[in-house]
Amino acid sequence: MNKTKDDIITLPNQHLRERSQKVGVITDEIRNLVADMEMATLDWEDSRSHEVGVALAAIQIDKKLRVVVLRNNFDDKSDRTFHAFINPKITKYEGELVEDYEGCLSVKDIYGKVKRHSKVRISATNLEGKEVRLTAEDFLARVFQHEIDHTNGIVFVDHIKDQPDAFFKLDKDGHLEKLDYDKDIRSNKNLW
Repeated sequence: MNKTKDDIITLPNQHLRERSQKVGVITDEIRNLVADMEMATLDWEDSRSHEVGVALAAIQIDKKLRVVVLRNNFDDKSDRTFHAFINPKITKYEGELVEDYEGCLSVKDIYGKVKRHSKVRISATNLEGKEVRLTAEDFLARVFQHEIDHTNGIVFVDHIKDQPDAFFKLDKDGHLEKLDYDKDIRSNKNLW
């Protein structure tokens, strides 16, 4: 069954706070999971005029497995292809800590300014069962850190929960505007 945006779980669902399990063997079930993740991401994107679905972790469709999909081209919405990474892990953090905006399909309508390393080394397995090693920089490094956090039960808001100036929302024209931390964030039971 094809997954849609409605299959993406959001906070306060506590499954997002749980560590995902390692995938032992890449089976048809895993390949189908990857296809479902891609479909859910694209369906979510199709429902949003100002956003791109760049990646998804399996836990976001309530499958507690260490699987992530990343879009092949972040800058071209017409390229609707993805790469799957099975059991991805960061083997080395490099570069400097850079603060930039992040959103998440599992955190409704909230964005945050999060510090991430500008360069990371990744190891994973691809869908053919081959080991993949790569160095990701800048935005790609940010995306990998965000998604691998999901496999460890961490959501981006956890990195900034004590930073009142770090929370934003999109206005109707697709511009980020600051949220009132006391009114919109601290007491928001859906985030914590």
